[in-house]
Amino acid sequence: MKYYNIILILVLSCLLNHVYAQELKPAFKSGEWLQYKVKYGWFNATTATLKVNEEKYDGKKRLHISGKGRTTGLIDLFFKVRDHYQSYINPDTLMPYKFIRDVNEGGYKKNKAIYFNHQSQIAEVHDYKKDTVSSHSIKPETQDLISALYYLRNEVDVNNLSRGDEFTLNLFFDEGNYDFKTVFLGRETIETKFGDVNCLKFRPYVKAGRIFEEKESVTIWISNDDNKIPVKIKADLAVGSLVAKLDAFKGLANSFKITQE
Repeated sequence: MKYYNIILILVLSCLLNHVYAQELKPAFKSGEWLQYKVKYGWFNATTATLKVNEEKYDGKKRLHISGKGRTTGLIDLFFKVRDHYQSYINPDTLMPYKFIRDVNEGGYKKNKAIYFNHQSQIAEVHDYKKDTVSSHSIKPETQDLISALYYLRNEVDVNNLSRGDEFTLNLFFDEGNYDFKTVFLGRETIETKFGDVNCLKFRPYVKAGRIFEEKESVTIWISNDDNKIPVKIKADLAVGSLVAKLDAFKGLANSFKITQE
């Protein structure tokens, strides 16, 4: 089961909209760190983290976003997951320069880097496992799997969302262009280990088949504040169900609105 890959895609899909405001508080900053605990059925299967740091890339200041996932407990004994995703983005435009995918999921391995040239609308894919390089056309404002989450967290004006709104995002992943869609379901307060959190509820359209039971199998809750943190993800899979919950955080750009009991 490719747990972390699934979680990243779901987190992205929940924020797919292009409703922008002229003045929004920055949703994240260098030093932000988020950790998730993922349960598959009765098992605590995976931990996943997302971290933001300011670094130099090609001699210029960039934001380096690192996402890691690994299996834990009993599942790790017979199906190890060690995934590492990275994205280098422009701190002003939040567009990606480089995306790295280095995964080992139960013996399934991939090691790729994608270099984005937004001016020429080309993505160059370096497959280190196969020792190949290929070029692909991309659409304007195309994001990678990691950068898209932070781009949309920072740009979306949640105050303008209405129940039933549907949105899309241009995404380049692996060696192809993808159009993700999602629908906004409304606002809901959910219980977390930190207290009650008011959330925005989304349902992304996913491809039914080997992984997901049907195209409306996923529900995602995002904090209804200036951080727009993914708080909870629930997915009905072809075999079993998956739930991911925010387990720890630090370095947030804004106050995390929690109602203590």
